[in-house]
Amino acid sequence: MSTGTDMGGTGTGARAGTGTGAGTFAPRPGAAPLPRMLRAQAALETRLLLRNGEQLLLTVVIPTLLLVLFSAVDILSVPGAGHGGRSARVDFLAPGILALAVLSTAFTGQAIATGFERRYGVLKRLGASPLPRWGLMAAKTASVLVVEALQVVLLSAVALALGWSPAGGAAAGVLLLLLGTAAFSGLGLLMAGTLRAEATLAAANLVFVLLLVAGGVVVPLSKFPGGLAHALQLLPISALSDGLRSVLQDGAGLPVRDLAVLAVWGVLGLTAAGRFFKWE
Repeated sequence: MSTGTDMGGTGTGARAGTGTGAGTFAPRPGAAPLPRMLRAQAALETRLLLRNGEQLLLTVVIPTLLLVLFSAVDILSVPGAGHGGRSARVDFLAPGILALAVLSTAFTGQAIATGFERRYGVLKRLGASPLPRWGLMAAKTASVLVVEALQVVLLSAVALALGWSPAGGAAAGVLLLLLGTAAFSGLGLLMAGTLRAEATLAAANLVFVLLLVAGGVVVPLSKFPGGLAHALQLLPISALSDGLRSVLQDGAGLPVRDLAVLAVWGVLGLTAAGRFFKWE
């Protein structure tokens, strides 16, 4: 009898584990591989950004409208506009609007979204998941880069339709955009991780407007007094817009000074964000 019982038990165990081995669950419990988790989180972050109407207004609609408006109407006097008309205005404005797109996505949009995720406890819960916290930040950065790539394609198409004729190499422009993304992401995460969500919302929008006006995006820095213009050149938005303008409008090589300014802001911002960011 004992032999039969043992045989029956063995048979039951074999049937339960058919194809996977006795005692093995299918699917296997546990965390997915890290690359798969990063891809899934980055895809989720990107979908959330693209589904948010307010974010789309900030990152797509406003830069596009500014590009079309200031290119079509002679509101501001830009260098060379008296000779080339609208095409000269587009050549000046397009690099600045690309810089504004990076600011809106990497800084303003990311700061506001992350600030409210922190307030609602989303970051706290994600921080307790198998995805490491640095992986969550990497996924957010990847989603920002995806949205920025879409912005660059859209804004470049609109600028080309308006008569833009870029003169420089793409490699230098991409390097400037990446360093600008690092600088603004660090500052955005620092703001979102240290201020209350409501304060982050107000401060991020205020900074966006101030940098739009005083960052060389649509108003040349030469319009400001000499001492103030030199100080404004040290801002990351000024370095990014001037660097893109020197490459794409003037056909210059690598703008070393602008790259250095962006690199310093990136190191300072990301270091401070890593040091002071609070997850709850």
